[in-house]
Amino acid sequence: MNNTLLIIRAKTYTFGICLLLLTGFSCEKEKNNTQPISTDKRIETFYLSELSKCINTIDSLSTLKNSQDKIACYKIARMHFKTIEPILAFIDQNNYKSLNAPNILQVKEEDLTDVKINNPFGFQVIEELIHETPIDISELQSVVNITSSRLKLVKQNTFINLKDHHIIWLLRNQIVRVATTGITGFDSSVLSQSLKESQFTYETLIKLIQIFKDKFTSKQLYKALLGQFQSSIKQLNDDFVDFDRYTFIKTSTDPQLKLLVETQDDWGVEFPFEMALSNTMLSLFAPNALNTSYFTDYKSDTTHLKQKELLGKQLFNDVRLSKNNTMACATCHIKDLAFTDGRTTFDNKQKRNTPTLTYSGYQQLYFLDARAGSLEGQIVGVANNHDEFNLPMDSIVKRVKNDKQYKKLMDSLYNNTRDDFNVRHAISSYIRTLNLFNSKFDNNINGKENSLTESEKKGFNIFMGKAACATCHFPPVFNGTVPPNFTDTELEIIGVPDTKQNKKLDDDLGRFYFFNTKERKGAFKTTTVRNVEKTAPYMHNGVYETLEEVVSFYNKGGGNGLGFNIEHQTLPFDELNLTDEEQAHIVAFMKTLTDSNGNKK
Repeated sequence: MNNTLLIIRAKTYTFGICLLLLTGFSCEKEKNNTQPISTDKRIETFYLSELSKCINTIDSLSTLKNSQDKIACYKIARMHFKTIEPILAFIDQNNYKSLNAPNILQVKEEDLTDVKINNPFGFQVIEELIHETPIDISELQSVVNITSSRLKLVKQNTFINLKDHHIIWLLRNQIVRVATTGITGFDSSVLSQSLKESQFTYETLIKLIQIFKDKFTSKQLYKALLGQFQSSIKQLNDDFVDFDRYTFIKTSTDPQLKLLVETQDDWGVEFPFEMALSNTMLSLFAPNALNTSYFTDYKSDTTHLKQKELLGKQLFNDVRLSKNNTMACATCHIKDLAFTDGRTTFDNKQKRNTPTLTYSGYQQLYFLDARAGSLEGQIVGVANNHDEFNLPMDSIVKRVKNDKQYKKLMDSLYNNTRDDFNVRHAISSYIRTLNLFNSKFDNNINGKENSLTESEKKGFNIFMGKAACATCHFPPVFNGTVPPNFTDTELEIIGVPDTKQNKKLDDDLGRFYFFNTKERKGAFKTTTVRNVEKTAPYMHNGVYETLEEVVSFYNKGGGNGLGFNIEHQTLPFDELNLTDEEQAHIVAFMKTLTDSNGNKK
């Protein structure tokens, strides 16, 4: 590829949306000029065209000698990749994740005999490699080749067949993806081009709406949705650090979600089932934005759910579930402390801090070392723990069934003989109600209040931008379960010290103990920041007493910033370089995530 042409095209990337993306789809006809090309064919033609350009550009990257030319070439390839992101992420989620994975070892642990450690590849890895001094040419060539091969495989296996409800899901996923990861720098940690790249994805949403123009019975609705997407592109034309993410979500994301619900009604769409994102979500931070049933082992059990939740609340507070009749779930998870216990560790019997149960239903992994895959599964761990209930589930079931009131409720609410699971499901159903979404922040961004201070708004924008907090604590739950699909809950290695003097690394190796995978030493699940004002002390070992100490730890670069030399640390930067004022803004924002009037459940 001509280097001069690369530089010119890179400038086009920097200062405006690629001309290709500004052109609309033509009203093509088949060769007989009578039959319009199908919507799927038009989508596929556009998708394959952009995918081919992405492949051709990425193939030329390693042939360039000058590092600036490599960067310019990468930007063009990345532009084409981001252009197809809304479609690729929907029709081929796994390949999309691989191609867009962070430059962190990929660890897959099925069991002790099946642990796979895979080197990452894809665009984020290339982005980091081309910014190294000097560039490791051999490593770059290898990653480029693997990335290109995967893109070609995707192209060879492309077959697009999307029904109307698929299109709605695709649009909703991308709107949420931009708001939760796209504007945070989640996948552009070096170039910080995430706002520009989000513009490319919105151009694709415009193309899709144009393809389906004839589906709209309301032309006013069509124009409104189109106008919203165009407005988002203009808003995203901003500096990464200065971008007002709070206003963007309030004036772009949420109005688009409302228009999308109107669109599915206008089209007469019927959904076969619910995904993680509610089919009727009107706001990113609404109580019904996520489907709690999506995260349970027992997705079909929705009959008598309210009664099961009440039964679960009773069981949650019943000390008879423990061997010595002295401990209930509520013993360690106190309502007034956002269902934590306020201690560093429980009675010095537990090695780890008690996490909040609020919003815990929105995860795919449980316990701080992620050893359980559901709330129902976590309860088994509590039952078997000698320092907790110390009573196997079959004995707990006997105690429950021996209570006449409980037995009557169990028999009437559950139409099966799986008493072990039914007890766990009832408790889990109650825990899944501890998600109020009525904090000061929620009420303000949803327009119910106008009480956020400038410091609190700045704190949110820094949390979502410069400080990179949201690249691990994803909105709207602000935990480690990755939107918009919510299929993965992340673990991080951050290097927490054993005391707040920050002199020595804590000796708890977290996830490592489960499979003895050395790449997982010190890995812990990312917990929610919601209600964090009430959940001190902080970190897995309760080492920090204040939020200010926590933010300072991250600002210094985690364990590596403290000099611990952690090989596989997963924090995105060495240091954040936040001012004292910016750190104070972040703390102010996090305190707005406290549920109003305590947790009423």
